Parts: sequence; structure tokens; C-alpha cells
Amino acid sequence: MTSKAVDYLQAHREAMLDELNEFLKIKSVSSLSEHKADVVEAANWLERQLLHAGMEKVEVIPTEKHPIVYGEWLKAGEDAKTILIYGHYDVQPVDPLHLWETEPFQPTVRDNKLYARGASDDKGQTFMHIKAVEAMLKSEGELPFNVKFLIEGEEEIGSPNLDGFVEAEKERLRSDVLVISDTPMLEPGKPAICTGLRGLAAIELTVKGAKGDLHSGLYGGAVPNALHGLVELLGTMRNKDGEIAVPGFYEGIEALADEEKESLAALGSGDESMKAETGVSALVGEKGYTSRERTWIRPTLEFNGVFGGFQGEGVKTVIPAEATAKITCRLVPGQDPEDILAKIEQHIEANTPAGMSVTTQRHDTGKPFAAPVTDPAFAAAARAYEKVYQTEVAYTRMGGSIPVVETFDVQLNVPIILMGFGLPSENFHAPNEHFHLENFDKGLETILAFWEEYNKLG
Repeated sequence: MTSKAVDYLQAHREAMLDELNEFLKIKSVSSLSEHKADVVEAANWLERQLLHAGMEKVEVIPTEKHPIVYGEWLKAGEDAKTILIYGHYDVQPVDPLHLWETEPFQPTVRDNKLYARGASDDKGQTFMHIKAVEAMLKSEGELPFNVKFLIEGEEEIGSPNLDGFVEAEKERLRSDVLVISDTPMLEPGKPAICTGLRGLAAIELTVKGAKGDLHSGLYGGAVPNALHGLVELLGTMRNKDGEIAVPGFYEGIEALADEEKESLAALGSGDESMKAETGVSALVGEKGYTSRERTWIRPTLEFNGVFGGFQGEGVKTVIPAEATAKITCRLVPGQDPEDILAKIEQHIEANTPAGMSVTTQRHDTGKPFAAPVTDPAFAAAARAYEKVYQTEVAYTRMGGSIPVVETFDVQLNVPIILMGFGLPSENFHAPNEHFHLENFDKGLETILAFWEEYNKLG
């Protein structure tokens, strides 16, 4: 990495953090319609940042929902390597608000951690790549490679419009490597290159009983209770060993290669660190697997929200007519989200309680992804991490999803390097999301080091 670029980062650190705070104040919640203007504001903010960094060409590209931001610097020429950087500027909702120690869109630093929605996922990490490019261009005047940015505003809702864009714009996005920073390190001080992501399948179901809520004294014990029915139905989806009981759910799952099995085993179970990190006294899940295996290489079916009946203070003696559950499944290679949703719908139909009906609504989907690590770009990323963090890098999978990665893999056919700088404990998607500023600083240097190592490959 060039000493001039590192000097630039150090000299402008506070100004960069001020800019990041501006970005984090924008309420770019993609799933809520009341924040549509905020999402556009965030896209326009990124446009200005990319231009300030020195991009030759920047566009805010409208879609049917939220804009895509594209930028490029191609002055290195046709014979030079081209690096494509992907990130997202949309964020999750902040509920429940009362659990935040400080306002989610008022960035606050405590104990060298930056607290705000999006600080780690993914505004902070995307911002770092822009600043690294800026440092190179402002200090050196040029780059030894071409660079393209593709930053979307719909990742948190499943990237519904990005797949089509990538397929239609393959030539515009043509590159030699794709770099994404939206994954966690293994633990503090232990960097990780992520080689696989789980897919996603989301569904909402509503159980309906009587035509309206009923008096529990007059009708209780005789008329179907929608909440009882929902609980009964949900109870059929898992068994006592933590296995998912939806018929065919595990069909087609690809076995791990022996090399990856050995690599995973060498990292240990992670059970004790996960208990300490989450504050629970025991772990649960599919029998026969460690916590790392359960969260990285096994599929899940989770209840994300269950509601119905009276929600207010005190007691209201009613038999609810409706009850709803929101479910998401994390999927692994060999599983298709549409197939899984169809199997869940069939299971619901076969297990609908007597006297009730069930309606379903499908939501976000994303396909799983796993990458071979034989391309020299992975070794270049490992050397960059090890140069800055002074420790051996881990090769991991991530339990979460980045829906468009599988599309990138199919459509662009380039190595995809998932090199993140967040930590598993940083509360992405939860109250008090934060980003360790130590990894902001080291991450910027690691990005520069990766570019240097990658450019050496010839």
C-alpha cells in the first residue's frame, strides 16, 4: 500500500468520520414507504461522495423502487485490471426503538465504537471503499487499475431490481474481480474471508377462525381460537431435536468438500463465544451440529414475528379471529428458495387446524452462494489482511444473505471476494448497531493493501 495514501487517510480521519456521520443520519430504510425520499437522499449523497473521491462518471439510476448508484474511473486503460466494488446504502428498520441507548439516526461514539443504524451494515463498510479510492486519487493522482462502484438501495428487501440490472448491464459491469465488504470478521483481531452465504426465503401466514373477535366467556372452549391454531400450526414445523419437519426441506443439500470440513473444524465449535456474545446460558438448534455449523452450513426456519388478538395494556377477554406469523428460512447450496416456499405452503395446507383457514404471502428470496477459493485473488486478500492485522486470516461462511451475490456469480463470472470488517457482535439489524472504529482504520489500510497485492498478480 502506498505510504502517501495511508498518510492521507490519517490526516483526514476526522473529516471522513464527519462525512460518515452525515451518511448515517439519512434514514434510508428501504422497507418502509415513508422513507422513500430518504432513500433517494442517500443515493444522491453517494453520488456527491463518489464525484468528490475522483470518479470520472457517476449515475443515480432509477428502478421500480429505489435507485442504484453507479460510478467508474477507467483511466488506467484497457490493459489494466478492473475492480468492481459492491455495497448497499439502505438499512433495516430501527424497531424496537426503546431498546436503543442513543437515537439510531444520530451517530454517537462510545468506547471507540460508532453507534447508528447502518454503521456496520453496510453504510460504514461501503463508505470505506470510497474513502480508500479518494485517498489514492488525491495523494497519487491516479490508480494502477480501473475501478467501478455498484451501490444499491434495496439489499435489505431482497434486491428485487438488481438481478435484472446486472443481467442487462453485464458489459458495463465487466471486471476482473468483485469485492464486497458486508460480512463479519471471525472475532476481534481475527480477520476472515467469507466463502459462502446462505440464501433466504420469507413467508407470512395468517390463520383465520371466526368472522370477528368473540367474547371468551360466551364462546371460549367451543369456537376456534386463531392464536391457538397458529401456535399449533407453528409447532408442526420443528421437532424436539431442532430439525425442520417440513417434508423435503433438506432435499438436495450439497455436502461440504473435505478441505472445507477440515478448515471449519480447525476453527472450533464457537459455542462458548456465541453464548458469551449473546448472553444466553445454552444454545439450541439442529442436533449433532456446532453453533458455527448451524449458522454457516445448515439451513434454518425461524419465526420472526407472531401476533394476534389484544396487544394493549391489561386484559381483554376475546377469542382472536386472526393471528399472523412471519417466517424466514436461511438456505444453503442445493436449496432453491421458491421450492422451499412451495414446500412450506404444502405443509401449512396439510396441517391447517380444524375450523380455520390459512392464507400466505411470499416475501424476500435469495439464492445461496459458495465460492471456491482457488483463484489467486483470495490469496491476495489473505496477504492484505495478514499484513495489517498481523495474524493468519480465517476462511469462513456467513449465516446471513446478500441476495445478489449468486446473481453476480452467474452473470459476471468473476472471483467474488467477501472481505468484511464488521464483527458478529455489532448488532446488525438490531438495536444499538455499531462499528468498531479500530476496524474502520485497519479496514481502510487493508483495502489499500489488497489493491496492491492484487495488482501484483499480473
